[in-house]
Amino acid sequence: MEILDKIKSRKAKVGVVGLGYVGLPLAVLNAKTGFPVIGFDALAGKVERVNKGENYISDVGDAELRQVVEEKRFRATTDFSELSQCDVILICVPTPLTRNKEPDISAILSVLGHLTQHAHPGMMVVLESTTSPGTTAEVIMPALVSKGLTVGKDLFIAFSPERVDPGNKNFKTHNTFKLVGGVTEACREVSKTFYEQSIVKIFPLSSPRVAEMAKVFENVFRSVNIALVNELTMLCDRMNINVYEVIDAAATKNFGFMPFYPGPGVSGHCIPLDPYYLAWKSKEYDIHTRFIELAGEINENMPYFVVSKIQRILNQRGQCLNGSRIVVLGVTYKADIEDSRESPATKVMELLLQEGALLQYVDPYAPTLYLQGHEYSTQDLKPDLLESCACALILTAHSAFDYELICRHAPAVFDTRNGTRQVQHNREKIVLLST
Repeated sequence: MEILDKIKSRKAKVGVVGLGYVGLPLAVLNAKTGFPVIGFDALAGKVERVNKGENYISDVGDAELRQVVEEKRFRATTDFSELSQCDVILICVPTPLTRNKEPDISAILSVLGHLTQHAHPGMMVVLESTTSPGTTAEVIMPALVSKGLTVGKDLFIAFSPERVDPGNKNFKTHNTFKLVGGVTEACREVSKTFYEQSIVKIFPLSSPRVAEMAKVFENVFRSVNIALVNELTMLCDRMNINVYEVIDAAATKNFGFMPFYPGPGVSGHCIPLDPYYLAWKSKEYDIHTRFIELAGEINENMPYFVVSKIQRILNQRGQCLNGSRIVVLGVTYKADIEDSRESPATKVMELLLQEGALLQYVDPYAPTLYLQGHEYSTQDLKPDLLESCACALILTAHSAFDYELICRHAPAVFDTRNGTRQVQHNREKIVLLST
């Protein structure tokens, strides 16, 4: 097949639609591999920064981006008509939830609107965005075959889910197992061959539906186990047992146990969303995924539990949350990264504001934060800031924080991430999720 020859010779032009946390690293990786790459994004600001070689994603090396841009192997555009020039299209757009917690695939549909205008024989289209099982076959394929192309002969369609873990120094796009599910055997072969050019380990699957289900299951697995430990945390709190000591003790077992840790809520771009994709789809088959939905409910309750506990902490000190100054430490969804998508810190802070708390925050990875129509700016972590507050609330345990300083100067420290575990002094000030 001509497309296989183009891929193996790395002459196939690759179009990456969506230049966010998934798309930009994928585009740079393919450009480094030797493919000519065009990045597509509706945001002109992103496109302008890419074309200047300015990086905005931590998992992409600044020098790597500059090199592929300067060598003209990678450029970005907002002109989707250039899709007609591409042999390979990788769709990496956001798939959030609606307010009713149903999948919002409007970004995928928007891309399809452009693709149907510019699809041509010999094109491969791969969806990487996480979505409910069946989307590739039920949404992507019908839209493209309407152009008169035949899947498996002159059009190749597959699903290959992103597996991005922002901030992970050991596993990046190139060395993380890549699942590939093609609509036909030919689709699987073409997509497998393409990803083999830049990614070390490829795991081909029998269909896109299997790949879609596998991706959702990965994060449902985490959601359910996080919910279990969060529920155990609330019980341990009532029983005055340190849940971290319990987890460490259980983790000494050599088999049959995998430690998960509690927090102020589930976070990131996958775990809070993916279970709802599956729960929504299951209703089509008269199956109600009660276990999965219950896990979501437990995890969503954690910000309320955090606010309730901080009220107790202040009450024990003879203070009221209303009018008290709370310094929030860490607002990104994960330690040592700048990504604040679906961060539980946002919900906790909104609830604190509703209770009348006065908020300041410290986060070296998030210069500004918008809450309830107001812009907040990060503060410097200094003794006077800590001494002026009623409580320091650790929501993200960045390694850059000086926890000894925090515990020395804050009147009280509520640590929802066990970031203070190495602190030697002033431990009487520290309150964990279950103590």
